[in-house]
Amino acid sequence: MPASTSNTAAPLVDWLFLDLNSYFASVEQQLDPSLRGKPIAVVPVDTDATCAIAASQEAKKFGIKTGTNIGEARRRCPELITVMASHDVYVDFHHKIITEVERHFPVHVIGSIDEMACKLDPPRRSLPAAMDLAQRIKRGLRERVGECITCSIGLAPNRFLAKVASDMQKPDGLVALLPEELPGRLLELELRDLCGIGRRMEPRLHACGIRTMADLWQAERETLHRAWGGVCGDRFWHALHGGASEDDPPAQHRTLGHSHVLAPEQRTPPEAGVVARRLLLKAASRLRRMHYRATHLHLSVRTEDGPRCEAQTKFEPVCDSIELARVLAELWQRVMQQARWQRVKKVAVTLMGLEAEARPQQLDLFASATETASRERREHLSRVLDQINQKRGRDSVVIGFTPDTVRTFSGTKIAFTRIPDREEFKE
Repeated sequence: MPASTSNTAAPLVDWLFLDLNSYFASVEQQLDPSLRGKPIAVVPVDTDATCAIAASQEAKKFGIKTGTNIGEARRRCPELITVMASHDVYVDFHHKIITEVERHFPVHVIGSIDEMACKLDPPRRSLPAAMDLAQRIKRGLRERVGECITCSIGLAPNRFLAKVASDMQKPDGLVALLPEELPGRLLELELRDLCGIGRRMEPRLHACGIRTMADLWQAERETLHRAWGGVCGDRFWHALHGGASEDDPPAQHRTLGHSHVLAPEQRTPPEAGVVARRLLLKAASRLRRMHYRATHLHLSVRTEDGPRCEAQTKFEPVCDSIELARVLAELWQRVMQQARWQRVKKVAVTLMGLEAEARPQQLDLFASATETASRERREHLSRVLDQINQKRGRDSVVIGFTPDTVRTFSGTKIAFTRIPDREEFKE
């Protein structure tokens, strides 16, 4: 009976949040042992006028962080070493890290290239089991991915608080925020330490009389509703107090697309059309990874003279690149006729009316068995192309001829966002 009582009273957590430490800089140090133990900054271009997009732990001791001007960084740390960013390498390591984490437990949410979260099952919800899982993940990353690849892990009753916990001890931290201990260590934080409170939200909280974490914790839900101007404040209040807000199903994606401002040498209609196709193929690949099918395609172009021309078409749910490329070719003719075949400054393609693959599809009574088989073959081929490009590198295999001037326009790019300013609770 005592053992049963003790087990029932054991602290429980529902989420494990993993945040890689100084990710880009750590990857560079892993690849080049001569950089280990030294202050380095990862930069997009080799000039003191640029800003750091990542800093090693050694550089952070000098106050150098993401967004720090490199000229200023050198004044703070004359020994600073700058390293050109290698985005494709970071993506490759990202996939290796996910593979390693999933050796121990499935990843439920990928927040960014250096963040991921696991929703724990009952056997791992007890604090000792969750701590053991976290330690095994940390050890696995060091042993199988690289000794420089470390992470801070947070454990908490929801994903929001688990992320907060992961930020509380760096590098290589492991912090648990237990429901029965709240607010506890939260009171040590500043408002801006919380994801969802940035430079624009903080003054709005001040206007509601909230200036400290104690104020925030004690605030009524209605007060945060007013500060955020809607249900975002309610969600924040529930998440802060340990509510299982992340258990809600993810929002349905409605659109998916890409746009690009063309370089002068790409603005002739033929080459602009190839850019549009590449944008579409990129979107189609994302569509398949997210397990959706699209029912509409929207194409928009802006000419050098300014006017925007656009067209849209509807079709049966599809996700294969071949059929979508055929639809785009028809739309391109329509749009360019509107634009009178002038030079194109910007092009955008958007897949709309998205439906989950698991959703039952309405079969076409008049479609032949040959047509159905053809559609299935196209989808299979598109997924094979995805696998080849993921393994061999983007554009190892492409649909249609691609001039060299266009082939270089869409290399891998990673958006760098200051995490506290992200609108985690946007409606």
